[in-house]
Amino acid sequence: MTAACKQSNTTAQINLQTSYAKATKMPAMKSDPICEHSTLAKQALEDTFGYSEFRAGQEAVINAALSGQDTLVLLPTGGGKSLCYQIPALLFDGATVVISPLISLMEDQVSQLQAIGVSAAYINNTVDFTQQNAIFNQLAEGTLKLLYVAPEKALQFDFIQRLKSLNIRFFAIDEAHCVSHWGHDFRPHYRRLSELKQHFPHCPMMALTATADIATRHDIAHQLGLNAPYIHTGSFDRPNIRYTIEEKFKPLSQLMRYLRDQKGQSGIIYCTSRKRVDDISEKLAEAGFNVAAYHAGMSNDQRQFVQKAFARDDINIVVATVAFGMGINKSNVRFVLHYDIPKSIEAYYQETGRAGRDGLAAEAIMYFDPADIGRVKRFFEDIPDEARRKVEEQRFQAMANFAEAQTCRRQILLNYFSEYQREPCGNCDICLNPPKRFDGTLVAQQALSCVYRAQQRFGLGYIVDLLRGANTSRIRDNGHHELSTYGIGKSHSVEYWLSILRQLVHHGLLAQDITQGASLKLTEAARAVLRGEYVLQLAEPRLQAKHIYQDKLAQFNYDKKLFAKLRSLRKELADADDVPPYVVFNDKTLAEMAQKMPTDDAEFLNVSGVGFSKLSKYGAPFMQLIRNYLAAS
Repeated sequence: MTAACKQSNTTAQINLQTSYAKATKMPAMKSDPICEHSTLAKQALEDTFGYSEFRAGQEAVINAALSGQDTLVLLPTGGGKSLCYQIPALLFDGATVVISPLISLMEDQVSQLQAIGVSAAYINNTVDFTQQNAIFNQLAEGTLKLLYVAPEKALQFDFIQRLKSLNIRFFAIDEAHCVSHWGHDFRPHYRRLSELKQHFPHCPMMALTATADIATRHDIAHQLGLNAPYIHTGSFDRPNIRYTIEEKFKPLSQLMRYLRDQKGQSGIIYCTSRKRVDDISEKLAEAGFNVAAYHAGMSNDQRQFVQKAFARDDINIVVATVAFGMGINKSNVRFVLHYDIPKSIEAYYQETGRAGRDGLAAEAIMYFDPADIGRVKRFFEDIPDEARRKVEEQRFQAMANFAEAQTCRRQILLNYFSEYQREPCGNCDICLNPPKRFDGTLVAQQALSCVYRAQQRFGLGYIVDLLRGANTSRIRDNGHHELSTYGIGKSHSVEYWLSILRQLVHHGLLAQDITQGASLKLTEAARAVLRGEYVLQLAEPRLQAKHIYQDKLAQFNYDKKLFAKLRSLRKELADADDVPPYVVFNDKTLAEMAQKMPTDDAEFLNVSGVGFSKLSKYGAPFMQLIRNYLAAS
């Protein structure tokens, strides 16, 4: 039986849902006062989801939805978007339809809801006709609270007609940036979802997204036909994520060095091409890392296997293209590493946002070679629509500016989303290790002279070899071993000179001709430096990134041995239930258990992320383990 067809059908789950409905005595919610909405919402938050307090903005959004108002919710990945529609779905007296773009997202959401006693199901192309009928019977009986469907399914005539015969009270549009042509994951069927407003004019609609600039926000509201929506724009800041950009020297070696320090943590490595994904994953596997590749060139079965194994902690690292995208809901991803520069800040933000969804410390690292900017820009030349091409070019330029910046990364990122932060964040590479300046006039003169004497016909690598006095056949064949600048910089490393040359490009003293193999040419501005007319300040090259080790659970004064045992038990129970471990409990909840060491029901319920359903389902084995641990201590 598939997850779609599974009901929340244990006696405990059914009783929980029934008793909750009776306790709340749901009338037509539109006429209820806001205070009653808040009371019921808070009760659902505590009893069903196991949290004592709403996050910023959630309560106002929920109240607006329960009052029958359309809503547009903009919250960061891991910011609690799902609760904004799941709690109203529990409180409305009918069913809620959730539009979700990916099968994996539906499966994940449904399994998490069923784990806490909420009746939910999905219908997609993996669900046969008999199973679909069973789900519609549950809807007719009023025993199903949430139904997840793809936009393509939601817009089918027969499907809409069946919904019209049921008590549908609410629509939620997840990943709503897919509605907009300006959104980075545009899907044409999303644009037609306004038809649902025509068929169900009295049902409020909630649109939710983690990434939307101002143009995209307006377009979402317009395309969906939202009626005077309540708009909540939460902070886009993810303070638990540390942003680091490393100059790309020997990226594979840099990657290996970083991964060895991660001690088996879960992470995603993004690359721009399928070939690079395959090459890197193969080399990492040969080096002994627990890794798998993921890209659109693989079969659907292969991709599903990797995604499932990663979610279940059977695979630690996935090397992927952007195809490994929205369907990733794994809470304990501790790092996201970009091997290449993304095409927009929206994409970068969405992808890095897959790290640290549990609120614990995480890292976002990008390897950056300024030469990549020219290579990426050439992709935009093939866009036939001029307006679209200009928008994409502008978006990439913002990404390039972010990568090249020497000021707080988080400030730049938040400013892009019109959220202005006055103070530096203290948790990015620039804040933690500010760039140091030095008088770079002499090394600049050496580098510029070398480019000039080599007839301005060669790229970065060749000029570095000349400066360092490399004994290569190419240099000898060109007679360049006899140049006065040959070996003038042999006291410095390859990485040092690469950094210096790239800075000279940034300063406008050198230009790279991408039509001639990225050969370096002096600009008019270089004359003044060669003549020594002013002091040129350069940044000291960072030859090795300064990664400050973070205990990802440092906020908890927890017992690390107990935490390890709790993780093992979680994995055992998750495998038995055929669900990812974070569906049982996330790392943050386990760390709190290893801190508070609850041994009875009341203490267990006092742990964040534990509600009545999870107490009933998982409390006994976890408390028994804790009691045994304390007895043996």
